[in-house]
Amino acid sequence: MSGPSLSSIATVEDVVRLIHARKPDHVNVGFADMPGQLRVKYVSTERFLAALEKGLCFAGAALALDHGDVQRPARGVSTGEGVVFGDRLCKIVPDSVREIPWESPTRNLLFLADFEEPEGPLQSRNLYLRVLARARAQGLRAFHSSEYEFTLFEETPRSIREKDYRDLRLATLDSSYHLMLRQGVGSGFYNALMDSCKCLDIPLEGVHEEMGAGFMEAALAYREGVRAADDAMLFKTAAKIVAQRHDKLITFMARWSNQADGQSGHIHVSLRDEQGDPLFYDPSQPRNMSRRMRHFVGGLQALLPEFLILFGPTVNSFRRYQPWIFSPVAASWGWENRTCALRLIGGSPHSQRIECRVPGADANPYLALACVLGAGLWGMEREIEPGEESTWNVYENLDKVAPKHRFPRSFGEAIGRFDASAPARELFGDRFVDAYVETKRAQDEEFAALVTDVELRRFFEFA
Repeated sequence: MSGPSLSSIATVEDVVRLIHARKPDHVNVGFADMPGQLRVKYVSTERFLAALEKGLCFAGAALALDHGDVQRPARGVSTGEGVVFGDRLCKIVPDSVREIPWESPTRNLLFLADFEEPEGPLQSRNLYLRVLARARAQGLRAFHSSEYEFTLFEETPRSIREKDYRDLRLATLDSSYHLMLRQGVGSGFYNALMDSCKCLDIPLEGVHEEMGAGFMEAALAYREGVRAADDAMLFKTAAKIVAQRHDKLITFMARWSNQADGQSGHIHVSLRDEQGDPLFYDPSQPRNMSRRMRHFVGGLQALLPEFLILFGPTVNSFRRYQPWIFSPVAASWGWENRTCALRLIGGSPHSQRIECRVPGADANPYLALACVLGAGLWGMEREIEPGEESTWNVYENLDKVAPKHRFPRSFGEAIGRFDASAPARELFGDRFVDAYVETKRAQDEEFAALVTDVELRRFFEFA
């Protein structure tokens, strides 16, 4: 492909040179909404070039759209005096450019756009950038990677609706953890997914069959800062597109069935200084655990119960926070302990890190990463010491976990904890917290009023 490489694009001038070299007729421009879905539109090259300087407009109310385009209340965006559902200005991000594999060469460029004031604080990507700026002001560089569990079905969006989401056909009939047999049979999907990630510059480190019928896991490689969040958002988007283009369907629901395990979106995090030296490793300390790493863990342990609604953003998310399905139930920590919320992983100076096992696969990557980084920074700034390490199975010994570290039991309780959290308002801003809480309360009230199939089976005849 002619023109400068995409990895060299950093400025508006670089983008102009790229456009002139490739001569596309349209460019894809989009943003991630509050649930983490990528919303895009085709923009003519002429309009795109003008928008590089002037900005591009999207409907501001789109920031308050929930899954299925349900319009949620968010003061100043979709509710409140003076809200007229107008367009709002977004700034195109030059170095966010990617290449879309399923588009023709004349319209395969993708750029992300960030909302400017007054909607800027409500956009999830901007929220992560706000927390990242806090780290950089202290001379810290943040590195992240994400792992996603998902389930693959031999279904289509139309077929699942026709079946009313019952008797769905899984891609495999039984659990096939790492089995080459199943991987080989499903290589058409796997190869398309890997090829798409390569084209999109998503560093897919590994993908494999998991323990469960149709159950799979993908791991992304480490990246610095917002690029890691962009990778995670784009991976979820690309995986769903690849599946549907192969007449299959993927779900990232936190728990899609009572018989299935929860689906996680684990986050790995470490910090380095401005010279690139790792800050979580100190050979003079037990387990080589530096003071900064201890305080980062301390901040996470203190704030995870208050921030849980960002890791579990839907009523379904809380079906996952149950013992014995490898999902955390309290803000515990331990070395190589997968029953903990925070699994500490030792190794070389650059590989020593923290795995946060709290986010579901349904979490918005920008918000989940902002939570992990923000809570850790908060702990470092205050030199918060973590509680006792959990060297035991937390599911069997929950009584050993301090009550303050246990997670809210319900979606509604988690909303209230986040609303009342002073650290959340300090890290993320009142405007975001108020809007996010308003949208989640609306979802909670909606689902609380629904009659479920379980209720019918339990009470219809005998009540």
